Amino acid sequence: MDIVLITTVVASLFLVIGLAEPLAGRVKLPYSVILAIIGILIGIGASFFLATELTDALNPVAGAILNLPIRANVFLYVFLPTLLFQTTLGVNIRRMIDDWVPILVLAVIAVLVSTLAIGSALGATSALPLAACLLIGAIVSTTDPSAVVGIFRSISAPRRLARIIEGESLLNDAAAIALFGLFLGYVSRGVPDPGLEDAIFRFPVLVAGGVLVGWACGRVALALMILCRRYELAQMSLSVALPYLAYIGAEQLAGVSGVIAVVAAGLTLNLAGPGRLSPSSWTNLREVWDLLAHWAGALIFVLAALLIPRLLEEVRPSDLMLITVVVVTATAARAVMLFGLLPLLSMLRLSPVVERPYRTAILWGGLRGAVTLALALAVTESTRVPIEVKRLVGILATGFTLFTLIVQGTTLRWVIQRLGLSKLSPLDDALSKQVVAVSLQTVREEVAEATEDYHLSREVVRSEAKRFGERLDMAVKAAEDATEILDRDRVTLGLLALAGAERDVILERIRERVISSRQSDRVLAEADRLIEATRSNGRLGYQRAARNSVDYTGSFRLAVILHRRLRLSFPLAQMTADRFERLLSHRLVLQDLEGFIERRIRRIHGRRVAELLTELLTRRKEMVETALDGLRLQYPGYAEELERRLIRRTALRLEEREYEAMREDGLIGAELHTALLQALAKRRAQVERRPHLDVAMQRVDMVKQFPLFEDLDDSELRQLSRALVTRYVNAGERVLARDGQAEGVYFIASGAVELNAAGQSWRLGRGEMFGQMALLLRRPRRAEVTAIAPSTLLLLDAESFRALLRKSERLQRALQDSAAKRGIAPERLGFGEAQREVG
Repeated sequence: MDIVLITTVVASLFLVIGLAEPLAGRVKLPYSVILAIIGILIGIGASFFLATELTDALNPVAGAILNLPIRANVFLYVFLPTLLFQTTLGVNIRRMIDDWVPILVLAVIAVLVSTLAIGSALGATSALPLAACLLIGAIVSTTDPSAVVGIFRSISAPRRLARIIEGESLLNDAAAIALFGLFLGYVSRGVPDPGLEDAIFRFPVLVAGGVLVGWACGRVALALMILCRRYELAQMSLSVALPYLAYIGAEQLAGVSGVIAVVAAGLTLNLAGPGRLSPSSWTNLREVWDLLAHWAGALIFVLAALLIPRLLEEVRPSDLMLITVVVVTATAARAVMLFGLLPLLSMLRLSPVVERPYRTAILWGGLRGAVTLALALAVTESTRVPIEVKRLVGILATGFTLFTLIVQGTTLRWVIQRLGLSKLSPLDDALSKQVVAVSLQTVREEVAEATEDYHLSREVVRSEAKRFGERLDMAVKAAEDATEILDRDRVTLGLLALAGAERDVILERIRERVISSRQSDRVLAEADRLIEATRSNGRLGYQRAARNSVDYTGSFRLAVILHRRLRLSFPLAQMTADRFERLLSHRLVLQDLEGFIERRIRRIHGRRVAELLTELLTRRKEMVETALDGLRLQYPGYAEELERRLIRRTALRLEEREYEAMREDGLIGAELHTALLQALAKRRAQVERRPHLDVAMQRVDMVKQFPLFEDLDDSELRQLSRALVTRYVNAGERVLARDGQAEGVYFIASGAVELNAAGQSWRLGRGEMFGQMALLLRRPRRAEVTAIAPSTLLLLDAESFRALLRKSERLQRALQDSAAKRGIAPERLGFGEAQREVG
C-alpha cells in the first residue's frame, strides 16, 4: 500500500480524534460513544464506496481504510499496554487501598461471576462447547467506565465513588484478559469442557507470575531512570519502553499474564517514582503518558469500530437471540454484585456505603468498548479456533458492545438526571455559595492591590469598587442566608473550606519543595481523606481523619515486630523516618492555616463557627506536637537533622528563584544560567538524601531522658534498655484491662494515658509509670488503662523491674510517693528487703 496514502489516512484519523471531543461536548454524549459511531460510519462509508459504481475516485482511499494493517496483535501489543500503564500511573494507589474491598468485588469477583454466568447461559442456549462460552463471557466482562466517571465528575459526585469505578476499570481489564488467555488456550487446544479445578489452579499462577515479572521490570526501569536523573527525555524514553517490554517478557518468555505484568510495573513506578524522581520529571512523565493514552484510547476505539461492519457480515436471526442472552445475563450478574454483595459488605463494615442511585448509574454505565472488540478480533484471526466459534465470538461480542454503546451510552446522562444525581444536595449548594463568597473576597483584595499600580483615575476605581462590592455583598448574604442549612452543617462547611485550604497549602509547599517528593503523595492522600471524611461525617469525620493521620499504622506495628523479634531494622527505620518527615510537614501546614479561619471563615459563618474551628485546629496541632515529642524523645537529634535539611532545601529553592529572576532580567546569559542550575542540582541531590536513622542504637538515649533512671550508671542503663520492650498505642486504645494479671511495669516515653479504677480516674504523662502496684502487691489489676494520645510505652517485665528497684533509690521514693497518694502503706510494697540490700 502506498505510504502516502497510509500517512493521509492516519493523519485524517487524528483529525477525527481532535474534532470528536468538542462534538461529544456539544451533543452531550460520552466521548467513546462518539468515536465508536464515527468509526462505524467511516467503515460503512468505505464499504459503500468500494461496492458502488457511482464513483471510483474514492476507491483508493476506501481501500486504504478497510485494508489498514490493523490486526488484533496491534491492539493487544501496542495500544493495550499504553492504556493500562497510563491508568496505573494516574491512579492514587494509597486512596485505592482505602477502598480495596469494593474495588476487588467489582473488578475481580464480578468478572468471575459474569464470566461464569454468561458461559453457563450460552452453554444452555447454544451448541457451543463450554470452553467457547466461557471465552465469550471473559471477552464481554471488561467494562469501560470512562463515560460514567466523566459524568460523575461533571455532577460533583463523591470522589470516592469515581475512584472505586476507576479502580474497577484498572483491575477488571487485567482479570478479564487473564481469563481470556486461559480459555482461549482451552479452545485452541480443542478442550471442549475444561475442568474447573485446572482453571482455578492456572489462573492464580498467571496472575502471580505477571505480578512478579511486572514488579521486577518496574524496579529495573526505576533504577535506570535514577541513573539518568539529569536527563528528563531519557527518563521518559525508559518509561515508554517499560510497559511493552514487561508485556512481551511476561507473555513470550515467562508464559504468564502480560496484562498483569503491565499493571504491576505501572503500580511499582507509581509507588516509588514520586519519591525517587524530581517533581518536574515526574510531572512531565505523567503529562507525556496522558497524551499517549489519549491517542491510544481514541485510535483503538475508531479502528476497532471500523471493523464492526466486517464482524457483523454473517449475522443470522438466531444470533440475535444469543446477543439478547448475553445482554440479559451480563446485566443481571452485574446487578447481583451491585445490589446484593456490595450492600452486604457495607453492612459488615468492609466497604463504604454506595447509595442506590449511584449503584444504578454504575450498572447502566457499564459500557463495553475497544478492549472487548480487540479481544474478539484476536479470536476471529486465530487459525486454531474453529470457524463457527470464531463467527459467534465476533458477532456476540460486537453485538453486545454496540448495545452498551448505542443504548446505554446515549441514555446514560438521561438516566443520571432521572435518578436525581445531577442536582446539588443542600450541603453542596451551600458550599458552592460559600466558595463564591470566599473567592470574591480574595479577588477584591487582589484587584485593589493591582489597581494601585495601574494609576487609574479615582472615579473609575471608585465606581468599579462599588459595583464589585455590591456583588460581593450579595454573595456573602447568599452564603449567610442558607436557612435550610443547620448549624451542624455550617460547621461542616467551615471544615470543608479549612480542609480545602490545607490541601492548597500542601500543593504550594510541594511546588516550593518544602515538602519532599518522597512524602508528597502520602501527605496529599491524607488531605484528600480529610476532605472526604468531613463531607461524609462532618465534624466527627474530620476529627477521626485528623487523628488517623498521626496514629501508628498496622504496617508500623509489623515493622516493630520484625525489628524486635527478627532484628530486621530497615522497615522500622524507613517508616520512622517517614513519620518524622510527615509530622514535620503537618506542623508546617497547620501553622500556615492559623490565619485562614479569621480571614475567611469568620466573615461568612460567624464567630461561633470560627471559634469551634480554631479549637479543632489547635487540637490537631497539639496531636502533631505530641507525636513529634515522642519521636524526639526516642530518637534525639534526628528531628533537628530533618529540620536542618528543610532549611537547606528552602535555601536552594530561593537560590533557584534568584537565578531565574536574573535570567529573565538579562543579568546572566543562558549558558551561565544552565551552569548555575546544574551546580544547584548537584547540591539539591545531596540535600534530598535523607539522613540515616539507626533505630537499634537509640533506646539507651531514650532511657536517659527518664528522671526515674538518673541514678543509674551507663552499664546499668544499657542493661535496662535491652530489657525494655517498646509498645506503640493509639489514642483510645486500651493498654491494660481490669482484673488482669500483672505482666510488668509500663513507663511512658511519650503521650498520655488515663487510669480508671473504683469510679475514679487520673491521667499520667511522659516520664511516669503504671502497673507497678498490682505487681508489687501481687494482686490482679484494679485499674483499666487507656491511651488518650498516640503514645510510646516501655514495658519492663516483673523480674527486671524488681532487680531495678533494688538498685534505684529514686525509683523506690517514687513508688513510696505513689503508694501514699493511694493510701497504701509503704511496707506493703516489700521495700524493707530492697532497702536493706541497697544499704
